[in-house]
Amino acid sequence: MRHPIRALAVSFVLGTALQLVGCGGAPVRPELPTRATDPGRIVVETARQQVGAPYHYGGDDPRGFDCSGLVQYAYWHAGIKIPRTTYEQRRHARHVPLSRLRPGDILFFRLSPPKISHVGIYVGHDRFIHAPSSGQHVSYASLKDIYWRRHLVGAGRF
Repeated sequence: MRHPIRALAVSFVLGTALQLVGCGGAPVRPELPTRATDPGRIVVETARQQVGAPYHYGGDDPRGFDCSGLVQYAYWHAGIKIPRTTYEQRRHARHVPLSRLRPGDILFFRLSPPKISHVGIYVGHDRFIHAPSSGQHVSYASLKDIYWRRHLVGAGRF
């Protein structure tokens, strides 16, 4: 035979607990990425927000970007100060093997030898965001594209 007082007590405790859970405020959300925990995600998200912005030689803000200006802008939003030019970005970035690319890493391209003249932000799955050239807009490109694969010379991380 069940004990009516015990059943009533359990019912009261469970009911009170459920009410407290319901009054506990806003649901707990996963922690947003921060500069300290995942700057690569901030870099990628900032670059994604610029897709469609016009190319502008020497540009480093949403009114217009060149390739290294886009990279510097995205890193600045992640709280990381990096050099302005492609050459200096390559010189100061830590080398990353292409087999170890992570979102937010920088890809360097030699479009016209002998110098490295283009840079983009790796977003994952063989894709990157860049400011291609005059008359174009910030856009995605693929490392599976033979043109970009052939001109890729290295990667770096800040």
